[in-house]
Amino acid sequence: MRLGVEFVPYMEMDRMVALARLVERLRFSQIWVCDHYHNRQVYVVLTRLAMATSSVGLGPGVTNPYTVHPAVTAAAIATVNEVSRGRALLGISAGDPLFLRTVGLGQEKPVKAVEEAVKIIRGLLSGKSVTFEGEVFTCRGAKLRFSPGGHIPVYIGGRRERMLMLAGRLADGALINASHVDDIREAVEFVKRGGKRRKTFDMVAYMAVSLDKDRDTAGRLARGVVSFIASSAPESSLRRHGIRDEEVERVRRFILSGRIEKAREAVTWRMIEAFSVTGQPEILAERVEEIRKLGITTVVIGSPIGKDKPAVLRWISRKLL
Repeated sequence: MRLGVEFVPYMEMDRMVALARLVERLRFSQIWVCDHYHNRQVYVVLTRLAMATSSVGLGPGVTNPYTVHPAVTAAAIATVNEVSRGRALLGISAGDPLFLRTVGLGQEKPVKAVEEAVKIIRGLLSGKSVTFEGEVFTCRGAKLRFSPGGHIPVYIGGRRERMLMLAGRLADGALINASHVDDIREAVEFVKRGGKRRKTFDMVAYMAVSLDKDRDTAGRLARGVVSFIASSAPESSLRRHGIRDEEVERVRRFILSGRIEKAREAVTWRMIEAFSVTGQPEILAERVEEIRKLGITTVVIGSPIGKDKPAVLRWISRKLL
């Protein structure tokens, strides 16, 4: 099984570069950089990381088709592919609805938007002139004026049935935004329903991870990430884990009003256990072994990772690679 790491670019650039070099030395296969407007710009970060590394795959995990047109995404990821000498990956989904609302954007036809975006991006990355009239996007003779430099794998991320079915039908891989075994099992089935996939299809569990010998410390670190995951979790997952609607709605209200610390405080331990792998390091090894049996081919170690990220990543490399 391959391992990847998520970088959230609130970190200083030099710190991310040092961490990327460590990740590569530790034999991780992928680095995914999350794409939110309030953090450092994702393609600038990816370009800097590409210049500092030589073998690890690099991509946005994930971008969305609303904040920029798919043609701009195609040009950006093709540039990263050139700088990295063929190591670019592209993760795309419909984006976080709460963050999109803060800049006046809605998720119009999210599955269709992602499908059309992938088709446009792939057409442009193939070097073709793209004329496309869709329900969400339009291109009229759009074309890149430089070579993208070979195939760039496209991953579709998500947790809900229709988006994951689209991943199974259209993408090179699925980024399953889930951490609990039962949620991952359900998501894998959704991907499989999408249709026949190539043998090289990458089934990725993109898990929120917070490891520390002290469980309470790990839990405190996980609260911020879990608040956003819980706020947009599918109903099936909330019911499965016994999380009440009013608990989630309270978290949502705090996020929408910009009271992020209050949203963190509103996260319950039940949410942490459902939407992250949190606790002593051994819990991650157990979870990886469980989901390996479900057909997962790559595990992404998502934010927050731990209080001492390098130490946690070294432990993971020793135990799991």
